[in-house]
Amino acid sequence: MSSPPSPSGDTGDCAAATPSAKTATQTAGHRRLLGRLGQLPTFRSLRLTLLLSIVVPLIIASGVAIYLGLAAVERNLNQRLQEDLELVARAVSGPLSQAMSEGDDIVMGESLESIFRIGRVYGASVFDARGELVATLGVADTDVTRSESAGKAIASGELGGAFRQVNGVSVFSQFTPLVADDGRIQGLLQITRKRSDFHRLLASSRIWAVSIWSMLSVLVILVVVLGHYGTVGRHVNRLLVIMERMTPGRWRVLEPASGPRELRQIHDGLHDMGERMTLAEQEIRARVERERDLARRLEYQEKVAMIGRVAGGVAHELGAPLNVIQGRSAILRRGGLAEGQQRHLDDIDHQVSRMTRIIQQLLDCFRHVPDSRRPTDLAAVLRGLLNRLGDDARCCATAITTQGLAVRAEIAAEPTRLELACLNVIRNACQAARGRVEVCLWEHEDCWEVCVDDDGDGIAPDHRNQVFEPFFSTRPAGEGTGLGLAVVGSVLKEHGGRAAVSGSPLGGCRMSLFWPKIVKSQEDQ
Repeated sequence: MSSPPSPSGDTGDCAAATPSAKTATQTAGHRRLLGRLGQLPTFRSLRLTLLLSIVVPLIIASGVAIYLGLAAVERNLNQRLQEDLELVARAVSGPLSQAMSEGDDIVMGESLESIFRIGRVYGASVFDARGELVATLGVADTDVTRSESAGKAIASGELGGAFRQVNGVSVFSQFTPLVADDGRIQGLLQITRKRSDFHRLLASSRIWAVSIWSMLSVLVILVVVLGHYGTVGRHVNRLLVIMERMTPGRWRVLEPASGPRELRQIHDGLHDMGERMTLAEQEIRARVERERDLARRLEYQEKVAMIGRVAGGVAHELGAPLNVIQGRSAILRRGGLAEGQQRHLDDIDHQVSRMTRIIQQLLDCFRHVPDSRRPTDLAAVLRGLLNRLGDDARCCATAITTQGLAVRAEIAAEPTRLELACLNVIRNACQAARGRVEVCLWEHEDCWEVCVDDDGDGIAPDHRNQVFEPFFSTRPAGEGTGLGLAVVGSVLKEHGGRAAVSGSPLGGCRMSLFWPKIVKSQEDQ
């Protein structure tokens, strides 16, 4: 059967792994996004997108507009050239009609010659009503009987024209009816002009239009490419570099915003996201560290509880035999033994007292004490403790000076355990000192420091990290149990404090005990 999901308030390794897994998932997604951006094909770049979506359509639209404009110009030009031929034909149709009615070939020839003097004409011909050639000059048709334009002009009396081939040359033929005085159509005037005359100017215009269009297209592309890089591209590249650098531990965006407003807004969004990710990462790390600390403290408390139960059992089992031995020793002492035997009894009493003290220190070191901490004045505890040390055999021969004990140093502590830790440190200093011990109380930002200096031989740097381990002692065998400072370390762990060992200005050892201050709320302050 699968177990139900843990509630959101659970702590421990699973809870510690969840934020880390979330951060790892976000980081992996971030990297996949950057990877996809880097693998995009080149035609998906912003520069080419601008070219393909804006510049190319504009160029095509301008090309179509130029093409339509040239077509309109061509139509207007053709119409204008046709109108020119029509005006020339009208100008000479009267004299030609008169000459044809009178049969005057000389006037007819002069009229045809005048046509060439008026404008650029390729040829001119005069036909009678039946379509037979009467007179011609230049290149023109010799037979128009099969021409629809010519037949229409003779039949309706209206001017007409069409493009046709004359002697292998493409020309435009303008047909004008020659009307007699009585209104009868007596003939037809044909004036031709080469097609190339119509298109020469237009071809030149097309070349100029295409050239200008090409140069403008290249210029627009260059302006877009360079303008994009100067105003957008380099800022986008800068944002991509910033995104690439945003990795765990480096979420903050320190570069100032630059570029257009939209890109500055994106930059501000990245900056805000980086700040949120930084705060989230710091919160996750702090939470993981708190949970690890809680796990370490829980593990330590469980270990202490287990060893305390073992020590309690040992103390109980050894207590009764030791009491019997001590009682029998007292009975023998009252029996009036010899001096040599009395010395043996003294040794027995000394060793029983030593074993009793070791058992008591074991109980003090590994006793599981419920959290009964309460606000306690550390300075007052030290003052009371130092007043009682005058009767202590270990400290009566040592000069103890104090400094900084006149303040109120409030901490959350269990008074008995607090006094026991301070007492063990001061006793240890008195035993190591040659004749002087100094006890000081210093205030720090988040804790109070009890500093105990002696003028003894000090502790070697290699041993300073081991002095708080149970049964470790720098004194000769039989002079120390190695449990006094272990009790100190146990009490400090119970209270969330720490201890440090260093050299003393007095020449011996400095033992520093750091006790956390009481954290006051805003209302208390």
